[in-house]
Amino acid sequence: MKFEDLTKLSDEALVHHELRLERELLQAQFALRTGQLEDTSSLAAFRKDIARARTAQRLREREGGLGKNALRDLHRGTFDPTAAAPTADGGASSGGFLKGIADRLGLGGDEGTSAQD
Repeated sequence: MKFEDLTKLSDEALVHHELRLERELLQAQFALRTGQLEDTSSLAAFRKDIARARTAQRLREREGGLGKNALRDLHRGTFDPTAAAPTADGGASSGGFLKGIADRLGLGGDEGTSAQD
């Protein structure tokens, strides 16, 4: 997202956007370490997008006379990680990132079977 677009977001939406990007970055780093990440340039893109969001937050804090990370501290509690947008690899929409790993390793399975059998 461009910096210009970030300036149009509300304070809460801006903080939530940054937190969602951080979650996606962690998922991508995990995928990299497990050999599942195909596009390693996405890591740099996530870091740059997070930096843009933090810069926009800090500008708003300075304009409002607030302390550092005040917006983040104020709106962090309203962030719902389960409502975060799904990643490109389908993480949130297909049952989660770890389910995708289990499926690739052949450990996923039918709903009727359990690991305790």
